[in-house]
Amino acid sequence: MASIFIKGLIIGFALAAPVGPVAAVCVQKTMNRGLRAGLVSGLGSASADLFYGTAAAFGASFITEFFLEHGNWLQQVGGVILVLLGIRLFLARPRAEQPTARGHGLTGHFLTTFLLTFTNPMTFLAFTAILATMGLGAARGHSFLTAELIAGLSAGALIWWTLLVITVHAFRKHFSYEKLIWVNRIAGIFVVGVGVLYIFVLRSSSVEPRIERTLKRISLQISVQEPVGTIG
Repeated sequence: MASIFIKGLIIGFALAAPVGPVAAVCVQKTMNRGLRAGLVSGLGSASADLFYGTAAAFGASFITEFFLEHGNWLQQVGGVILVLLGIRLFLARPRAEQPTARGHGLTGHFLTTFLLTFTNPMTFLAFTAILATMGLGAARGHSFLTAELIAGLSAGALIWWTLLVITVHAFRKHFSYEKLIWVNRIAGIFVVGVGVLYIFVLRSSSVEPRIERTLKRISLQISVQEPVGTIG
């Protein structure tokens, strides 16, 4: 029987690993602001993952209800943040020598990626769906097992962001000033593109009902599920 911690670690790593706007931001921050800025940016996203993973593990139906009522609005906010951030990334100019990020700067890096991850309703949907598929919903009602699961989720996400940032930082010295400018531009265009999708495409009638049906199904499963004593 696989450890619940290992299962959680795999899920946390798998959900954090796909390349998206948050990864682009972390890469850009690492390239332009240094290792600490990149690590703190990754920590912001991992913290949002931790919140949603905890809610999914405990079967927090109020989160599901919230997304049913406000998910589209929340996604629009995330899209606007992405567009504004993408423009800022596109216009950013790297510094010849990386400063040591501290204080207010680190807080800003953390909050940026936390909000980007938090305002994406699919984060909670992904956690809930994968937990149910792997039979990890049985951890509900057993505080020790649930704590072990959440620890695994957090560790998996942190491992991914740490590996990504350290790898990018290791190759940073091979990039000239001109190349770093292009990193900013590419990251900015990508982030703006995803933001536009959030605002205009993903709010269309072809997507929104599907999300609503999925949330309603999850909410129903949570309401009728009884805790069991074993984990598969």
